[in-house]
Amino acid sequence: MLPMKAIAFALGLIAATAHAQTTATDPWVRGTVAQQKATGLFVQLTSAQGGKLVSATSPVAGVVEIHEMAMVGDVMKMRQIPALALPAGQAVALKPGGYHLMLIGLKQALKPGDTVPVSLVIERQDGQRETLNLQAPVRALGAAPAKHGH
Repeated sequence: MLPMKAIAFALGLIAATAHAQTTATDPWVRGTVAQQKATGLFVQLTSAQGGKLVSATSPVAGVVEIHEMAMVGDVMKMRQIPALALPAGQAVALKPGGYHLMLIGLKQALKPGDTVPVSLVIERQDGQRETLNLQAPVRALGAAPAKHGH
């Protein structure tokens, strides 16, 4: 028979795992130049049971908005969207030229080597909300996303 502490620990791990329905992979922020007041944050999100990204905040920005870029005719347009769907079990890439987060009203320049704290709020299918706290490294202004052998 297992000791009570072992059972409690195991149940705690199960509860923590059940609570964390969404994972974030490879977050990064595009570096800025002096006086630049906005930049993009990119990350891959996967929600085990599905949900939607509904908001984000960061202490380095006045506001963080969810944006999409899309072709309208032959012109690429960017616009804010109220939420981003996260289909169950499917990775959703927030990347340059597509969905991304805009950090607007930057309080400082962001240079390579800096790390930007960002909190994402995910609303799950059951209506519960979870917060993902990320530490996103800043990449050089012209940097491309890291390549992974997946």
